[in-house]
Amino acid sequence: MAASVREFYEGKSILITGATGFLGKALVEKYLRACPGIKAIYLLMRPKRGVSSADRLKDLCNNVIFDLIKEKNPDALKKLRVINGDILDEDLGLSNDDHQELIRHCNIVVHSAACVRFDQKLKDAVHMNTSGTHRLLKLAECMTNLEAFVHLSTAYCRYKLDVMEERLYPPAHKPRHIMDLVDWMDDKTLEYVEPKIIESEPNTYSYTKAITEDLVAEFGSKFPLAIGRPSIVTSAWKEPFPGWVDNINGPTGLIVGSGKGVIRTMHCEPSYNADALPVDVIVNGCILIAYVTAIDKPKEARIFNMTLSGVHKMTWKEIIDIGEKWVNTYPFTIALWYPGGSIKSYWLTHQIMLVLTHIVPAYIVDFLLFLFRQKTFLVKAQKRISHGLHVLQYYTIKEWHFENSNFLGLQKRVSQEENEIFFTDVSKINTNLYLRDYVIGTRQYVLKEDPANLPRARRIHRIRYIVDLVAKTLFYGLLLWFLYSNIGTIVSPITQADTALRSYLNF
Repeated sequence: MAASVREFYEGKSILITGATGFLGKALVEKYLRACPGIKAIYLLMRPKRGVSSADRLKDLCNNVIFDLIKEKNPDALKKLRVINGDILDEDLGLSNDDHQELIRHCNIVVHSAACVRFDQKLKDAVHMNTSGTHRLLKLAECMTNLEAFVHLSTAYCRYKLDVMEERLYPPAHKPRHIMDLVDWMDDKTLEYVEPKIIESEPNTYSYTKAITEDLVAEFGSKFPLAIGRPSIVTSAWKEPFPGWVDNINGPTGLIVGSGKGVIRTMHCEPSYNADALPVDVIVNGCILIAYVTAIDKPKEARIFNMTLSGVHKMTWKEIIDIGEKWVNTYPFTIALWYPGGSIKSYWLTHQIMLVLTHIVPAYIVDFLLFLFRQKTFLVKAQKRISHGLHVLQYYTIKEWHFENSNFLGLQKRVSQEENEIFFTDVSKINTNLYLRDYVIGTRQYVLKEDPANLPRARRIHRIRYIVDLVAKTLFYGLLLWFLYSNIGTIVSPITQADTALRSYLNF
């Protein structure tokens, strides 16, 4: 019989890239908490903004996500070992000692480091997502005790497919050719040809993720390898705390923007299903994928679409309606206006409302701030918000379908007890309660609002509601007054035209 998951990880050493990211933090925490027999977790880190790798590790361990470990098993944090290096450097910038340490002792590699900015220049995205992955693969090829390599891609790396299956697809271009291209071509020329190069995908992120899969698959015959394709990664469902999230990417940014009253319109087809998975489900999936890959020792790369498809349905309208309810129940203390607005199925309608409810108010507010000699901010903020909405519509105006039998099959590979520990069954998610925790988590972990100030926030929120109601009443009242006062001016030309037309026809 195969070892259980926790038995398998006994004495194992794991290399994780991207450990300071949202998913990476959660993965490190779950490994330490659920697999106590792990020998070591190597974290590839580089100095950043003058902060050394060692200090970055201290900052990581001080994150709230590790509070449970500090409470129950603080010694587990001693298993974290910094490997000074950079995914962008040749040979990862490793010292000889660190290189030898990984070569001799690393058993599992989970590669989650990536440039997730959708508007990144092609050269930067290729260097990080493709060339960086290639450097890590070459290191893994030398590891004498490697049992599994898990590369995290994205379920949204093939925009034009009607159904994304759990298999490899031919890349638009050979990844090695693109890696060479961005190195020798000058920036100005590359910027000019970029739209043509990435035309198979809507942005450089999904393009580089797509071609990198082909590069990863080349190594499938050299060591056990798997590719995980997560859908949109959202706040924690259960662990380490319901609603835990630490960034404003994707739907989290939508919660913050709408809750603060600065997002009033969104281009979206409300009836389409939203495919997003809680970060703790993705983390459990990564742990199990590494486990089954090491056990099965496949001779080629195996694909896992980590998605909701066929298991749990949530439409965009359902998410937005429920989210609005909870944002009004757990309001933010600081906000520009009372939450409102709606989703628009048509691009033109969205653009009109974007101007009327985002751009124009932003200029008015900044103009008033300028008059009172205060620092302006809203026009700049709205430009960022508009860009973010444009990025998000990549997911919201297309119906996505994924085949995910490999991912769902992970539940059958472990015992019932370990299915409770490494849960991946999303059919049990209660959408209403999950979105409640998501809003509360965003409020607490992203905006750093103390739960104790909720009564005050609700009082301020009621004031915002009254101000919003008064403003709307005045606006529509003035509009009706204007129409009533000018009804003659508006109707007279119409009446005259009608009389002239009738006279002409009678003649």
